Amino acid sequence: MPVAAAVVVGATVALTAPAQAQVLPVEKAAKEARTAPAAQAPAKSAAGAQAATAAWAAGTRAYLVITTPGDTTAVRTAVTSNGGTVFAAYDAIGVVVAHSTSASFAATMRGVAGVQQVGATRTSDVPADAYNPALPANPSQSTTTLNETNRWDMTQIKADQAWAVTTGSAAVKVGVLDTGVDDRHQDIAPNFNAADSVSCAYGKADTRAGAWRDVGTHGTHVAGTIAAAKNGKGVIGVAPGVKISSVRIAEPTTSLFFAENTICGFMWAGDHGFKVTNNSYYTDPWQFNCPDNVDQAAIIEGVRRAQAYAESKGSLQVAAAGNANYDLANKTTDTESPNDSTPVTRTLTNACIDIPTELPGVVTVSAQANGGAKASYSNFGNGIIDITAPGGDGASGVYSTLPGGKYGSMSGTSMASPHVAGVAALLASVNPSYTPADIRNALATQATDRACPSDSRCTGTTAKNGFFGEGQVDALKAVGGATPPPTGPYFENLADVTIVDNATVESPITVSGVAGNAPATLKVGVDIKHTYRGDLVISLVAPDGTVYPLEDFANSDSADDVAKTYAVNASAETANGTWKLRVQDIASQDTGRVDAWNLTF
Repeated sequence: MPVAAAVVVGATVALTAPAQAQVLPVEKAAKEARTAPAAQAPAKSAAGAQAATAAWAAGTRAYLVITTPGDTTAVRTAVTSNGGTVFAAYDAIGVVVAHSTSASFAATMRGVAGVQQVGATRTSDVPADAYNPALPANPSQSTTTLNETNRWDMTQIKADQAWAVTTGSAAVKVGVLDTGVDDRHQDIAPNFNAADSVSCAYGKADTRAGAWRDVGTHGTHVAGTIAAAKNGKGVIGVAPGVKISSVRIAEPTTSLFFAENTICGFMWAGDHGFKVTNNSYYTDPWQFNCPDNVDQAAIIEGVRRAQAYAESKGSLQVAAAGNANYDLANKTTDTESPNDSTPVTRTLTNACIDIPTELPGVVTVSAQANGGAKASYSNFGNGIIDITAPGGDGASGVYSTLPGGKYGSMSGTSMASPHVAGVAALLASVNPSYTPADIRNALATQATDRACPSDSRCTGTTAKNGFFGEGQVDALKAVGGATPPPTGPYFENLADVTIVDNATVESPITVSGVAGNAPATLKVGVDIKHTYRGDLVISLVAPDGTVYPLEDFANSDSADDVAKTYAVNASAETANGTWKLRVQDIASQDTGRVDAWNLTF
């Protein structure tokens, strides 16, 4: 699996090969991203070259020079005065991408007035291709006789039920920051947005037609999971009605994703109206960037500013957690970095972060196997993982598109993240005014809780833990749909009940016609709208007055709303009578309402 599993350094990745699949040997899967297949080697083209080949020199290194956002003229002048050249500049965030062959360039620039940080983005030379970029191959296309079927990953998150409500809006643009996308694939072409696609390899936008195409297979696979067309052939994406834009940030031959490439991608996303981006990679060459290292501190700051810029323009970033079965909340060592030269073993603290997935505002996604368990390879971490989704494991991979009109299976958190990006796109489709924060909150509140298994590494609560975060993403809830009515007796109260500060309210349901006692698995569905659910204590009150606690949210839980189903052992209670949902608000300032609730016997 290509790097974007960027996430994949040292990971075990399962690849299966259904009909028309591209076969990737398991033993090379973790390194596949480092060496592009020969069949997809880019074809050289002088057309539209961004700079003369003569401008490149052996020993050229790339640096981020960080200053105050705004006009970077003075700093750009200093770059050229101190043995460097300006390769790209992002004035809005105060980041200049500089190249230099001077070993003293970074140290010299750190002494320049107005320069806040300077850091090398790689431990290897910038390729000559950066100055005369080759266009990726435009593969010939195969047709398929495969028909669309409901796949396990789509049914697991109820995407197949969501499509009956909506397939998403063509006004919603999703950016795939990856190895590129085969825009001519029969299942991607109907939803591909060439006007907003680009290559950001090397750190500046290359808008030539086709520069966005895949230099591997990974990006095309991710794109199909998000938005493969519902056209009767091949596969269907989570949000088959939205638009896909390719932002290639992987460099050819190595398929590495350096910081300047990621910065370019996020800036492009913000400036081109992407509601969501998918980021199934980590920023090379460091698996974790540590703030006590001057180079890595600049990488953290530069990418952080670019992500914050994209979010300020209305773009939510969704990212893969990684495939090393590693506890991100308890970091200890890294033996895989730098991956563009010779890796070393280094000691880590939790201040060292995987970027972009651990940056503020980014939705961090772990991977599930078929059935919902944590995938064996998936990274985890209480307080780090936000949500979970199908990523595949063992024989059950995620089946999606591959370049050249082909299809195949891959497994990884790289495959889980696009499921969440697709659901985020559905949320944006049915709620056009939603901000990134709104989408983040909705993903969390609509997720289906997944309790920790019998595994001491999983810490937290059923509502939020280190393996699954807030729970499994739910596409049906995202589009405002409802699960098919239960087969048992079902009672519902749709009347609004206002929840006021420092008060207790109740909403009744009268049950009749149910013989005997309530079941040991009485289902209590709760839909509460509230601006700070940490204020809430929720209980079920039986007809005889017995109180069954449902949830006492942590006072620090600042998320909005409660949309959950609780199971209650009410077998000691007579079923018929008036049941009540009791909601206590224990603080001031935030209020809400009981929007609806139900009982299933």
